[in-house]
Amino acid sequence: NMLAIIVVAVISYLIGSINFSVLISKRVAGFDVRQKGSGNAGTTNMLRSVGKGAAAITLVCDILKGVVAVVIAFLIGLIAKNEAALLVQIAGIAVVIGHTFPVFFEFKGGKGVATALGVLICINWKVGLICLIFAIIMMAVTRMVSVGSCTAAVLYPILTLFGVQKDFFIVKEGSYLIFSLLLALLIIFNHRENIKRILAGKENKLSFKK
Repeated sequence: NMLAIIVVAVISYLIGSINFSVLISKRVAGFDVRQKGSGNAGTTNMLRSVGKGAAAITLVCDILKGVVAVVIAFLIGLIAKNEAALLVQIAGIAVVIGHTFPVFFEFKGGKGVATALGVLICINWKVGLICLIFAIIMMAVTRMVSVGSCTAAVLYPILTLFGVQKDFFIVKEGSYLIFSLLLALLIIFNHRENIKRILAGKENKLSFKK
């Protein structure tokens, strides 16, 4: 059902395009977070430029974008009697693309990590949790958010390949390997500037003292 696929892709992209970091920073701090710090519209830059509370709200809202997109796709799959797994995967990719290239904000968004986490938790909470814990450990060890994000992105297709996806939260069937590779590539592509800085030894590190 091509119509269901198009509807899911468009809805998910539009959900992804709602950029909470821009909205919250303008409301709370009176500036667009993309004009400060790293210029990225995401949780890390919110933490550095606006503060902990605003960053926490941004993180939760960005995760929820992924969750809402997947749930809507699943419901459309039920109504349209469509392949739910395919729709959920399309929603997952489209919502992250929306977050990265938001139509409402000159196509300058965030890196999609929190939104991708919401998607993963919804599709398979165990895999989502493994990736999250792995990311947090990597962040703590290297003090670099980007390293945690990128290594967790690489871990996702590996877990999918080795079949750590028997226990779905929403969809019981379907192969997720191509989806997991696309999602990982998207996250890594969004961190291309960070990767250049990591290789040059210039990547920003988190300070745990603050």
